[in-house]
Amino acid sequence: MGEEIPELTNGEFDLFVREGLVFLDFFADWCMPCTMMSPIIDELAEKFRDKIKFGKVNVDDGQKIASKFEVSSVPTFVLLEEGKIVERFSGARSGEDIEEILKKHLE
Repeated sequence: MGEEIPELTNGEFDLFVREGLVFLDFFADWCMPCTMMSPIIDELAEKFRDKIKFGKVNVDDGQKIASKFEVSSVPTFVLLEEGKIVERFSGARSGEDIEEILKKHLE
């Protein structure tokens, strides 16, 4: 397995999302679908390692970031390109579904 997906805080967030494709996983420790999605997201991070940066935001710890992205339910996933939202979806999804969405932005 590769490196852990970094959990972003207000400090490093802006720098992390500034360039390239960045996939954000907004989650909460108490959220069962988030727990179910975690290994899927880890797998995708490994698969797209050299093409897309992956980061996680705990909505309880990163409330500023969550409200900036208007996250009202978890899990919410946001794909940014050069800091701008290009895709956003919520709820548990299959790895294949998310992979299709990511591939679409790599073409």
